Amino acid sequence: MKFLKLNTLIFCTLVFLPYSLLMAYDEPNYKVIQKNEIYEIRKYSDRLAVETIDSGSENNFRKLFNYISGRNEDNEKIKMTTPVTQFEKNGNMSMQFYLPSKFNSKNVPKPTKENVSIVNIEGGYYAVIRYSGKASDKNFIKYKDFLLKELEKNNITTSSSPIRATYDSPFTLPMNRRNEAMFKIVYK
Repeated sequence: MKFLKLNTLIFCTLVFLPYSLLMAYDEPNYKVIQKNEIYEIRKYSDRLAVETIDSGSENNFRKLFNYISGRNEDNEKIKMTTPVTQFEKNGNMSMQFYLPSKFNSKNVPKPTKENVSIVNIEGGYYAVIRYSGKASDKNFIKYKDFLLKELEKNNITTSSSPIRATYDSPFTLPMNRRNEAMFKIVYK
């Protein structure tokens, strides 16, 4: 039995680890303003994203994936970027895919589904804590609560609901995953 577990672990490591490391996507540029052992403060510029808000009828990820797969007015396929973000907006769950930097408000393909929209995410300062493991609700809640307590200790005011950011494919081994909990903050 131990032999089988060891062989399975070796197989998964050899097959999935290289795949995980090759999955490199574009992500929004940011500048690290301040960093400590627990979190960092980043400054982001404005960026475009495609967004959908949970209406309870369809999977949010699937709606956004369909958009970047060419189900848009231009039938244009769009490269996947990271992170995929989720947060509460007006009492519902919002999910966003950032769009590659080549797009702006004039050349971005318009969505064909009514509950998918293009949004401009205002730049600003964000406090971010990074963690590995599964992108589960339990992990996210643990780290966003920890980050919030640290920000309160340091007298840093948040100006958004907590944001969950996931960077890796589901095939990435949990120990190699990059997940983040973040808040937009008031930074002087």
